Amino acid sequence: MTTGFFWDERCFWHGGGNYAGMLPIGGLVQPLDGGLPENPETKRRLKNLIEVTGLARDLSFHGADPASHEDLLRVHPVSYLSEFRRLSDAGGGELGRRTPFGPGGYEIAALSAGLAKAALAAVLNGTHKNAYSLSRPPGHHCLPDYPNGFCLLNNIGIAIEAAKAAGLANRFAVLDWDVHHGNGTEAVFYDRDDVLTVSLHQDRNYPMDTGAFADRGSGVGEGFNLNIPLPPGTGHNGYLAAMERLALPAIHAFKPDVLIIACGYDAAANDPLGRMLATAETFTQMTRQVMTLSTDICGGKLVMVHEGGYSETYVPFCGHNVLQEMSGSGIHAPDPFAEVFPLRQPDTAFDAFLDNWVEQMASAVW
Repeated sequence: MTTGFFWDERCFWHGGGNYAGMLPIGGLVQPLDGGLPENPETKRRLKNLIEVTGLARDLSFHGADPASHEDLLRVHPVSYLSEFRRLSDAGGGELGRRTPFGPGGYEIAALSAGLAKAALAAVLNGTHKNAYSLSRPPGHHCLPDYPNGFCLLNNIGIAIEAAKAAGLANRFAVLDWDVHHGNGTEAVFYDRDDVLTVSLHQDRNYPMDTGAFADRGSGVGEGFNLNIPLPPGTGHNGYLAAMERLALPAIHAFKPDVLIIACGYDAAANDPLGRMLATAETFTQMTRQVMTLSTDICGGKLVMVHEGGYSETYVPFCGHNVLQEMSGSGIHAPDPFAEVFPLRQPDTAFDAFLDNWVEQMASAVW
């Protein structure tokens, strides 16, 4: 079986508002060419790169239908969906915090969720050994009734609920390695024991008031949410250590039917919205880790759903490495920053500090 790659050109057509980086234009804030950091180029260039290198030939390309209204209602209340559609039909607007959209924004967001839904279903029904959803707009910050952080619908939550409704699986683990806390996915499943949510993120980056290690779930969901906040500058070794000593053991103990990765690349060294110093090789190694884990616990069932990542020069190479690992392809895209970013990694003293940081969390969990 091949690796499925789910995408749609229309997702690149999602438009943001009149921003200069993260600031709305007005007063003394002047326009920028790039506008909102969440723009189509990082994801479009990832697709372009896999086509230019030939890696695309080792993937199975698919589109998908938009998530249905019934699919969306399993996660989002009708009041939220109705207001979203109303604004979308009226030419666009902004429902929450940093979530602007233009005409047709509702339909494009439903399509983005539909790609994630289709990728998960394709793995669970045995069509593909694993799959990648190039979703846009992203979803992991979207709460049931409040969008934020560029996220308008909770793509992974919608995909999980659709899979449960179809009887494709019962237990799901979500590992979020986007640099920002996966607060939306956490909120959807916080009081559930059938979905384990693990978020590996830069401490107090975004949102600044969520993502604490102490937040472990509530009710029957207590113990089924794990936040792993890491300090700025963590780097390659720190990420792998946090994976090995916290994220992977938690997922292994849970034994899900499928492992889903909220796959953001904004922990990369030159991302404008993160300060974590991860490299393309970091994403290679983390992908190997989760592939080995998924083979051990759920027959290799692994789905990647694209979230953040805002460096137009580097996201394509990080994503190429992930897809190369998933597919087992021999086609490689050399990292253009391979000589620079390793020199910017933390020194041994900071690595020792990180080891202690991770060990304190691990001792509290285990």
